[in-house]
Amino acid sequence: MTYCFFTVWLDFFMEDEEMNSVQRSFSGLILVIGSILWPLIVPFAYLELLNFNKQHKKTIDMLIKKSNSNICDR
Repeated sequence: MTYCFFTVWLDFFMEDEEMNSVQRSFSGLILVIGSILWPLIVPFAYLELLNFNKQHKKTIDMLIKKSNSNICDR
């Protein structure tokens, strides 16, 4: 996943002709830092999502049930 993230965004930055050299180097630095931290951040983000789902399970289930009933009514 990190490789895909890095290559897609690197292509995006290289194709942008409006960036000057300072912006390009800053963007490259951010890209490298983001690619390095990506495998560390994703598991924490997933755990936070699981905790949010656990805390708000009743509300989420109610919204899903309401959404499904609206779809069936059409």
